[in-house]
Amino acid sequence: MEEKRQTKKAVALKYDTNIHTAPQVIAKGKGIVAQKIIESAQANGVPLYQDTSLANILVELELLEEIPEELYRIVAEVFTFIYQLDRKWQK
Repeated sequence: MEEKRQTKKAVALKYDTNIHTAPQVIAKGKGIVAQKIIESAQANGVPLYQDTSLANILVELELLEEIPEELYRIVAEVFTFIYQLDRKWQK
């Protein structure tokens, strides 16, 4: 049985606590564009979080679109994970 290769996907989210709106998609891509997003994040010290199912949903949103309410919980978990990483590295 031949293994189906999945195209790499990447999505960058932004959340501004001063505005109190839902997180927005600020970059997204598949294949080479996804790789460039990942490389840019790594070069700038932005933590990465891998969740294929979530990426598959988020990559379908438009740029600057707020995430749908159904994703608030999982995205909050992602932001919590990143916040904890940041705190760990700052010690």
